[in-house]
Amino acid sequence: MRVRGCDAAGRRPAGPSRATAVALAVGLAVVGCSTNPYTGRSQLLLLPESFEVSLGQAAFEAHMEDSDARVSWFPWETAPVRRVGERIVQAALESPYAARAERFEWNYTVIRNSRVRNAWALPGGQIGIYTGMFPVAQTEAGLAVVMGHEVAHALARHGSERMSRQLSMSVGTAVVSEALGVTPEARALAGIAFGLTVSLPFSRLHESEADYIGLLLAAEAGYDPREAVAFWERMEALSEGRRPEFLSTHPSHDTRAEDLWEALPEALAIYERVEKAPNNRLRFR
Repeated sequence: MRVRGCDAAGRRPAGPSRATAVALAVGLAVVGCSTNPYTGRSQLLLLPESFEVSLGQAAFEAHMEDSDARVSWFPWETAPVRRVGERIVQAALESPYAARAERFEWNYTVIRNSRVRNAWALPGGQIGIYTGMFPVAQTEAGLAVVMGHEVAHALARHGSERMSRQLSMSVGTAVVSEALGVTPEARALAGIAFGLTVSLPFSRLHESEADYIGLLLAAEAGYDPREAVAFWERMEALSEGRRPEFLSTHPSHDTRAEDLWEALPEALAIYERVEKAPNNRLRFR
């Protein structure tokens, strides 16, 4: 196999033609196309799901090795998280993502850190929530908003989609740049422009999509979907010095509340026909 470099005459071998570059970039996009069953949005998913799950487990283990990840064993913190999580997962098992939810091994971890308002659900089923979320959630219905959103990310394979897009753009940009003779400086500027015009809005799209799917999962689990609007209004009240929305990977809290208002009729129709979940207040300090 010949290693790319210069030939005997000192000339650099010719790069791929423009047609080849375009074919390779388009080929990557076609190979892994999928459709989100809730929104009908086309998704580029190039990575095997099994690989994504192994990454999720590795990320969980690495995170839990962090000295700041103090796991809570207090029943007043762990019991509501498990109770809400099991109802959300049951809703997922009856959703368009039922097959994926069935394959995941769901596990719930509460991390004691009152300063961190965060939660996550990883491919494979690891769910984590920081105790800093409790004062914002206030009730189990508020907790369902958070957990429904995070579970939606995992089920919709948003992480894999972002990696797939990054992979396809990296390969496509390299091939096309080589074919057209684009300078490294111009390629760097193009990368910044891509981040502001495509990558960040795409991440915000994922957040909005997870809000919508999570709202329906929470309603199916028996939690009042109107709590989602109240939750994001409380988050907005607690926010200080947020970056402008166009420079953020997340929509602003008031934007999320407005979008959820639009989805409320659909979620309420679900909520009205299901068995209602208990809505206990959370204990927090």
